[in-house]
Amino acid sequence: MKKTMIDLFSGCGGLSLGLEQAGFDVVFANDINPICAETFIDNIKINKNQFFLGDIKELIENYQKYEKHFKDVDLVSGGPPCQGFSMANRQRIIDDPRNVLYKAYLKFLSIVKPRFFIMENVKGMAKKIDEIIEDFNKVLSKEEYNIDFDVLNAKDFGVPQNRERFFIIGNRVGAETKDIFKNIRNGKYENFVLRDAISDLPALGTNKVKNNTAIENNEVGFKKIEYTYKKTDYYNFINDNREIKFLYNHKNRYNNERDIKIFSLLPQGENSLHHSIADIMPYKTRNHIFKDKYFKLKYDEVSKTITSHMKFDCNMYIHPTQARGLSPREAARIQTFPDDFIFTGAQNSWYLQIGNAVPVKLAKVIGDEILKWL
Repeated sequence: MKKTMIDLFSGCGGLSLGLEQAGFDVVFANDINPICAETFIDNIKINKNQFFLGDIKELIENYQKYEKHFKDVDLVSGGPPCQGFSMANRQRIIDDPRNVLYKAYLKFLSIVKPRFFIMENVKGMAKKIDEIIEDFNKVLSKEEYNIDFDVLNAKDFGVPQNRERFFIIGNRVGAETKDIFKNIRNGKYENFVLRDAISDLPALGTNKVKNNTAIENNEVGFKKIEYTYKKTDYYNFINDNREIKFLYNHKNRYNNERDIKIFSLLPQGENSLHHSIADIMPYKTRNHIFKDKYFKLKYDEVSKTITSHMKFDCNMYIHPTQARGLSPREAARIQTFPDDFIFTGAQNSWYLQIGNAVPVKLAKVIGDEILKWL
């Protein structure tokens, strides 16, 4: 019998998918973004009645309407945004009016009382861990939940990306949570680099027509096209040895001629300050501010952190050998999404969804360990 989980602030479903791959059944989820909700429902084993689209505060206010989904839940996960989080902010996190979502997450935990919970957030929150655990203990009862934290880097767990995130895990099944993190760190994991993740996908050029994302062809790419993948170790890793027959979301965006030239001249691993582009670099008088305005990724290293900034441009994520930014599918592969995970909405929103997600295989590692204690 599979264990059950609820995902709050779910985004497009990276955390849920990884936990699902570990063996959890997603019985309920929540997010405020309708495009993320659509992608989530299309890809995770859940129906529309099990997804609350809206503010988590409304979900809590209408708790009784959804109560049937909340009974006897094994795990609640979520990454509540903490806009008021700052080391310079002297106000307590839980009392800062900008952190109402963090407070709502704690409130939801106190209502549902899952056997386990996971909270994921920026690594800087670890510096306020004493205050955070105090907040959790106030709401959940120190005697009931054993709580600990760690900052995990996705690159240590088979994900070809340098991505550090803060995780806090609590349980009421009698487990020492510090042992859970210890076991996660001591596991044996694959060691992939960027080349493994993206080198086998079709080469792309750039979209030369501004404000027209409807164009699809062999140069620009396609939202969906039949494709025969090379059965590499990385392909089998992200797809769990399943055969995928289509390539999704592998499209490039518009770039102007100056950017394309910068993309072609810049060597791998170099940024805006490199001499090869000095004569054409914009913002010359502000180079100290915009040194990472452009950055070309290195094939034989892990990628830099994939972020939602990619919805604006991919100048900080230049393909190692092609004069363009990464496609959404390449970014998704770096985040270890399987090749048949389809992102909905406008093309720029694909980047937003991918950049905000928890890497799927990192989530699976955490889920595998938690299941041992359930």
